[in-house]
Amino acid sequence: MEIFDIEEELNKLPKKPGVYIMHDKNEAILYVGKALNLHSRVRQYFRAGHGHNNSPKILKMVSQIAYFEYIVTKSEMEALVLECNLIKEHRPKYNTLMTDDKGYPYIKITVNEPFPRIMMSHRMNRDKALYFGPYTDRKAVHDIIMLVKKLFKIRNCNKELDTEKTDQRPCLYYQINQCTAPCAGLITSEEYKKNIESAISFLNGNTKDIKNSLKESMTRYASEMNFEKAAEMRDLLSSIDSISQKQRVENTNSDDMDIIALARNESDAVIAIFFIRDGILIGRENHHMASDPSDTDSDIVSEFIKQYYIGIPFIPKKILTVTPVDLDQVITDYLSERKGHKVQILVPQKGEKKDLIKLATDNARLVLEQDIERIKRLEKRTTGACQEIADLIGLENVSRMEAFDISNISGYHSVASMVVFENGKPKRNAYRKFRLKTVEGPDDYASMKEVLSRRYTNEQLGTFPDVIMMDGGKGQVHIAEMVMDSLGLDIPVCGMVKDDNHRTRGLYYQDKEVEFQKGSEAINMITALQDETHRFAITYHKQLRSTEQTHSILDDIEGIGPSRRKALLLHFKDVEAIRKATIDELCDVQGMTRKAAEAVYSFFN
Repeated sequence: MEIFDIEEELNKLPKKPGVYIMHDKNEAILYVGKALNLHSRVRQYFRAGHGHNNSPKILKMVSQIAYFEYIVTKSEMEALVLECNLIKEHRPKYNTLMTDDKGYPYIKITVNEPFPRIMMSHRMNRDKALYFGPYTDRKAVHDIIMLVKKLFKIRNCNKELDTEKTDQRPCLYYQINQCTAPCAGLITSEEYKKNIESAISFLNGNTKDIKNSLKESMTRYASEMNFEKAAEMRDLLSSIDSISQKQRVENTNSDDMDIIALARNESDAVIAIFFIRDGILIGRENHHMASDPSDTDSDIVSEFIKQYYIGIPFIPKKILTVTPVDLDQVITDYLSERKGHKVQILVPQKGEKKDLIKLATDNARLVLEQDIERIKRLEKRTTGACQEIADLIGLENVSRMEAFDISNISGYHSVASMVVFENGKPKRNAYRKFRLKTVEGPDDYASMKEVLSRRYTNEQLGTFPDVIMMDGGKGQVHIAEMVMDSLGLDIPVCGMVKDDNHRTRGLYYQDKEVEFQKGSEAINMITALQDETHRFAITYHKQLRSTEQTHSILDDIEGIGPSRRKALLLHFKDVEAIRKATIDELCDVQGMTRKAAEAVYSFFN
C-alpha cells in the first residue's frame, strides 16, 4: 500500500453524500458509515472535541485507522442502502452488528412450467414463478408445502416434464394417491393446472371451500364404511386447522406492526421482534447483536432497524420500539418509500401497545439468559480460536484464513483447493478449485507455486487473508513465502503440521514449529481447516476422474452409440473381451448389426 497522508486526504473529501470505509494497516475494514456530507463527517473522526469521539470504542477505532476510502452516491438514501450492504458483506469490527442475520423463506410455485411444482425458496427471483411470503417460520412453510401437495396432488419430483413425452413409470406417490402422475401421462396439463389453481387459492387464504369439500368426503366415506379414507380426510382437516391457527392479539387495531424490544448485559444484547399482521400475532424472532458497553440502548436498536429492514421484503406500517431511536430522517423516508406510504417509528407510553413491548422485552430477557452460555461456547470455538492462533504466532488479528492443498494420484490431474475460514467459520462461497495449467506430473512444490501465484494476482477472488495456511511443513511454507516475496505481499504463512498418527500437531511459522496447547480450541479449528482443505481437493479430484472415466474407448468407434456400448459391455463384461471377439461373436450382441460388428472388429484389429 502506498503511503497515505490522512491530513492531505481529508482536504480532498467532497462535500457530497456517500459511504466512508475505515481500514487498518493490514487493509482490514474497521468501520463503515454513511454521510450526507463526506467532507464534514469523516473529518470529525480526526478532530478532538467532537461528541462521538468521546466514545472509548470510537477512540480505539480511530487509533487503528491507517487509511480510509469513500464512495460518492447520488443521495443520502442511496448511501444508506450501500452502507448496510457493505456492513453485511464485510462485518466490520467496530460496527454494531446483527450476529445472526437471517433470510426469510417463500413458497414458490413454478407456474411457467407445463406441470408446475411447489417448493420452498430462500429468495424471490425474477423467473416468472409465483411467490407467497415471506414467512418467519421455516417449519410452518415446510408443513404448508407438504399439506398443499397432499391436498391437491401436486407432484413431488423435480423432473423436467413436458406435454409431449410423458411415458415414465409412476412413482410411489402415485401408488399412495398423493400424485396424479403427470410423468406417466395420466393427467393432462390443463387438468393438472386446475389443481394448481386450487392450491393458489388455498395459499391466498381461501380455505373454506376445501374444508367443506373434505368434510363432505369424510361423511361420505364414513357412511360407506370406508373408515381408512374417512380418517385420511379427518387428518387433512386437522392439518389445515393446525396451520391456519393463529394467536390473536386483543384490542389492537388492524395495522401491520412490528414490536421491537431489547435485553442486554455488559457484553451481549438480544433484540426480540414480534410480527403483528391485521391485528394478529403471526410470529416472533430473536436476534443477537454484537455491541460495546459504551453503546446506548438507542444505538443498538437504531443499528438493528437499519440492518434488518434494509434486507427484508415486507415493511410494516408501524414499528414500535422499547426506546427512542436516533434515526436519520433518511431512514424513515427510505422505509416509507419502500412501503409506499408513511412508516411510523414510535415508542408506546401506555395501553395495549405498551403491554406488547413488555411482552417482547420479557422474551428478549429470557432468550438472553438461556442462550448466553451457548453463544459464549460458540464464540470460544470460532472467534476465540482465531484469537488463540493470533496470540500463538504473534499476530494482532487472524479473522480470515486461506488454506491450500494439492491432490494428485501418480500425477493424474493435479488439482488444488483453496478453503476460506472467516471468524472461525467456513466461508464456502469463497472456496476455489484450481486445475493445474503449467505443471505436469506429481510436483507438489511447482503446483503450489502456480496456484498461489494465480490466486494472489487475481483480486476478484476476494480480499487477502490475515494468514495463509499450507497443508504441509517447511517445504510448502517456503514455496508460499517465495511467492509472496515475488508479488511484494506481506502475508504471514504457516504450515499445518501433523504427527506420525496423521493428527494435527502444530504450526510451522518463521522457520520453527509452534505447538498448540493440548485440547485448545485453536488446535480443533486448525484440524477442521486442514480436514476441510483436504476433503475439498479430493472431492474435486474425484469429480474430474469420474467425468473423464465416463468416456469409453468404444465411443470412438463409428456407429457405436450409448445403447450399443452398454449392450457390448453387458455381453462381454470388459473392453479386453470385446477386443478379442470375432465378428460373429459381436453379431450375437443384442442390437448389433453386421456392419456395426465389423466396425468394432476393424477398430481393434
